[in-house]
Amino acid sequence: MSDTPRILIYTTAVCPYCVAAKNFLKSKGQAWTEIRVDADPAEREKMVALTRRTSVPQIFIGDTHVGGYDDMIALHRAGGLEPLLESVA
Repeated sequence: MSDTPRILIYTTAVCPYCVAAKNFLKSKGQAWTEIRVDADPAEREKMVALTRRTSVPQIFIGDTHVGGYDDMIALHRAGGLEPLLESVA
């Protein structure tokens, strides 16, 4: 069994896209683990190493890096988000 959280979101305190991503996931009945990279430089370094991106949010569902809010919404519109959510349920 993996110790990877079902949904992991790297965020900062003042990030409208982070809020939008969390609200969207909440509307889908999802829970997540949030890591604030503005409060923890080591976690920011880990996020950049994992994603090769410096922007937030960065969203993981299981072991899959979905990307940011726009990426998640694009995946949802393409029909790819729900199967991912079901795979980690």
